Amino acid sequence: MSEIRVRKRRRLREKELKALAETLFSVTGAEMLGPKDTIDVAEGPGCELILVNNVIEGMIVDGQPFPTIRGLLRNKATKRYVTVDMGAVPFVTNGADVMAPGIVEVDPEVKEGDLVWIRDMTHKRPLAIGRALVPAEVMAAKAPGKAIENLHFVGDKIWKYDER
Repeated sequence: MSEIRVRKRRRLREKELKALAETLFSVTGAEMLGPKDTIDVAEGPGCELILVNNVIEGMIVDGQPFPTIRGLLRNKATKRYVTVDMGAVPFVTNGADVMAPGIVEVDPEVKEGDLVWIRDMTHKRPLAIGRALVPAEVMAAKAPGKAIENLHFVGDKIWKYDER
């Protein structure tokens, strides 16, 4: 697997930082950025990356900022979660999209197109970040078919970048 290239890195200004922190708080329910953190934004594979103290803790997909798995592990998010049964875990952590029948719980606020984080039902730990293809009601109804497109998962290029 080739390594990701982080290009065009730049430090955020205070005004940009405040807006980013507020947006991340509104989508996750957690304070993702602290006052002493150094925050940079850089180009990554298919999205912009948010580097907090030189660790990729966020991503911006189609203009929507959202934490990466490392960002979720450091800060306990309470919103935009989708819980999958343990049978789905090996597939999700290998990059598979999430099928609606594997979903056991979903934040009722999730709308189609939202970025969401996927967690396992036993430990409630983040496994992946994805884009909701259907609203929460459809996911909860367990209608057959794809419910979430997997964008970032444990063991992918973004995850491995911080292991060096």
